[in-house]
Amino acid sequence: MPALPVHANLEQLRHQAKDLLRAANAGDPDALRRIHAVSDRAQLASAQLALAREYGFPSWRRLKTEVERREILTGRDLGRLHRLLAEEPELARTKMEHWRDHEQALPLGFMAMLRFDGERLGLPPELPGTGAVAQALIDAGAPVDGDPADKETPLITAASYGDAEVARVLINAGANVDARSADDSGGVPGGSALLHAAVFGMTEVLDELVAAGAEVHSLEEAAAAGDVAGWLTPDSPLQARIRALVFAADHQRLSVIDELVDAGTPVDAFDEVWGRQALQIAAQNRRPASVRRLLELGADPNRRDQEGLTALDWCRRGGNAEVEAILGPLTSR
Repeated sequence: MPALPVHANLEQLRHQAKDLLRAANAGDPDALRRIHAVSDRAQLASAQLALAREYGFPSWRRLKTEVERREILTGRDLGRLHRLLAEEPELARTKMEHWRDHEQALPLGFMAMLRFDGERLGLPPELPGTGAVAQALIDAGAPVDGDPADKETPLITAASYGDAEVARVLINAGANVDARSADDSGGVPGGSALLHAAVFGMTEVLDELVAAGAEVHSLEEAAAAGDVAGWLTPDSPLQARIRALVFAADHQRLSVIDELVDAGTPVDAFDEVWGRQALQIAAQNRRPASVRRLLELGADPNRRDQEGLTALDWCRRGGNAEVEAILGPLTSR
């Protein structure tokens, strides 16, 4: 059974149905077989039904509604969404069907990951309105914590992809800020929304979670959140301190960087779990304040990772003129 392409629209589907009917009327055996699978009459309604069934929908109307729902969500068209949900409120809480990329995504989860999908869908980098759409879905009955069978909650998804608008709406609607993803999920298996935001450098979402009272469970999370009081002790393992330094650099927690280095954390060390290093991450993720502070504390801009890349190389991959201006004069060719 074919799946709907991500750019499917009603005009394309109508043309497909007309092409199918035209081929059947010309005697094409495959087209006749497809139409006769649903009707003994070769007419436009039969061709539309055949197409809908081939995509996994019981009717042409259901196919149209599903395509319209995704178009509305992707375009963040609040007016059309309100009209759609007024007629069929269940569409706020039923999973999206038969799509090539998100076959089993709830609408709220789809909105939480829209920033991640944006480039592939041809959307601009900034996506205003995702929070308003999330609120409309919740108002219409969308489960704020998603389906219990899903591998992560919408809040964890929003934390992973950095949609602070959606995260704020979910938190205000009572989402479980301490829920954890499944152990076999992508991203950070078994991790909370706070840990996902920490790992993926989503500082704005991280701050929302901390303000909402999300629990901190480790020195690394505390460093990302900007306060290691009670977590950084003489007994803190070296690798935990190195990872904490990476998190602090990624979220530009300058005072935490100072505390960790003052406590003897090697400023140039690589984390043995993820292979990350503080200056490299700060350069890659466009954190100029962290880059300056790490250099002041003795970080070596010519230190290379296992791929033979310097922090400047990672900066150029991420594309940031300010960081490149800092590292360029200090890095050997």
